[in-house]
Amino acid sequence: MKDKPLILVTNDDGISAPGIRNLIEVMNEIGDVFVVAPDSPQSGMGHAITIDSTLEVSAVTIDEGPQIEYSCSGTPADCVKLAVNEILNKKPDLCVSGINHGSNSSINVIYSGTMSAAIEAGIEGIPAVGFSLLDHSWNANFEPVKEYVKKVTLNILKNGLPKGTVLNVNFPKDEIKGVKVCRQAIANWVEEFDKRTNPQGKEYYWLTGNFINLDKGEDTDIHALDNGYASVVPVQFDMTAHHFIQQLNTWEFND
Repeated sequence: MKDKPLILVTNDDGISAPGIRNLIEVMNEIGDVFVVAPDSPQSGMGHAITIDSTLEVSAVTIDEGPQIEYSCSGTPADCVKLAVNEILNKKPDLCVSGINHGSNSSINVIYSGTMSAAIEAGIEGIPAVGFSLLDHSWNANFEPVKEYVKKVTLNILKNGLPKGTVLNVNFPKDEIKGVKVCRQAIANWVEEFDKRTNPQGKEYYWLTGNFINLDKGEDTDIHALDNGYASVVPVQFDMTAHHFIQQLNTWEFND
């Protein structure tokens, strides 16, 4: 009988977040689960790594179950690096990140610690996926997404992923009508800074803003989510704009 797959679980909301606890529950049905996740929330950290301070890792027990768990003082990307190179000291068969409390669709993939953990695993040559639910509430209902999380995971294990590609999966908050394979919508944040003054007279800022969808296409992740479907977007981390290389070669750099 084939051994169960070794599955690394991580996130950016912290190891005690309900999203990752639900993800661990699903992964325990599929394989041998090893958790390395931040000891505190790391949302919006992107692909940050810790280079100017030490990292601490502690074995923890949060829920009953067969999983082995470690909390890490670093970022989501740190967690994957430490898991592969120190704690596990080998590559798992799969890395799953999430389930994030809040959307990582469209341009949010750039800022997401959840997706950066998956991308870090992909860089290491590990099939990886990030899961997110469009509900920021700590008490979000993850029950409806579990069957889809399991289906996506089993498909990755069965079919594999191309080198340099990971999956970004987002779920609508309410009823899920099904799954659509999509492209990333063209959108951006229009930021505003709320300027305030503390009691000592020093100025400080709160970042706020509005998400603006500039894409009217019906094949995007935003369109799928707005219409009640889970979105699955293949994400590559080769950021080369290959289509521009030929034109760029016509520029006069060496004259």
